[in-house]
Amino acid sequence: MGAVLKFIYDHIAFQNYGIAIILFTVVIKSLMLPLTIKQVQSTSKMGVLQPQMQEIQKKYKDDKEKQSAELMKLYQENKVSPAGGCLPLLIQMPVLFSLYYVISQPLKYMAGISAEAIGQLYEMVPQGADKLANMKDLSIIAYFSGHTELLEKVAHLLKPADLFNMDFLGINLGAIPAWNPSVYINPGVGIHSFLLLLIPVLSALTSYISAKYSMQATPQTSGDQMQSSMQKNMLLMSPVMSGFISFTVPAGLGLYWIIGNVYQIAQQMFMNRFVIKKPPNSSAANKAVKERTIEGG
Repeated sequence: MGAVLKFIYDHIAFQNYGIAIILFTVVIKSLMLPLTIKQVQSTSKMGVLQPQMQEIQKKYKDDKEKQSAELMKLYQENKVSPAGGCLPLLIQMPVLFSLYYVISQPLKYMAGISAEAIGQLYEMVPQGADKLANMKDLSIIAYFSGHTELLEKVAHLLKPADLFNMDFLGINLGAIPAWNPSVYINPGVGIHSFLLLLIPVLSALTSYISAKYSMQATPQTSGDQMQSSMQKNMLLMSPVMSGFISFTVPAGLGLYWIIGNVYQIAQQMFMNRFVIKKPPNSSAANKAVKERTIEGG
């Protein structure tokens, strides 16, 4: 993944880390589009089948084995899988974790610099220069970008091309947004701190819009109170979690999250228009339930 991001950075993104992350996000999301379409179709079909599933659960509430068999038969007849919506999420998780390492350790994963060389360079960074123990690569890039006259001394360890341009619209994507409110009321606070704050704010906001739009497009049944409750909790938890995590990781990962949410909103609009089929009307659904009930005796 580091090699892919490095290629985009060097050849497509005008050697800007922010643009590289945006293009990388679009590429990853586009490659996953076929899986996402299957996920949405599966979720949509499961919503349509809810009345029949509830009827089966009610009819065989005292016979769990028969209930499971009938539900499985219903899934097979309609060619749906209860776990069909999980695959894209399972694939996205390693991508997210991998991107965290790529963004926090670009010298190692993008530039291919050894851990030993990074350790030597890190020792040269003074204590008062954003020296973060868990972000050695970013501390090195920040320090030597501001002291290019020192590059001659470390030419055998670090090249000018390895000092990735982390500035995106005035935001250092290698920095971590501050969560402490006192930082923003300090008389000496700079504009960069407020620009960094935009990352978790936009991350939470786009997560909320994305989750809300997605839930509105998911077919629901009026009697399914548990599903409705779970969706409401998810609508609240999604922006809270994304905003909280954005305060603990480099801003570049928050940018990835924001672009991913925006892409997902546009993707959901596409799904609603061209992929998701309208569920059958209530009379048709009730008819299907009655037919299965008669067949089952």
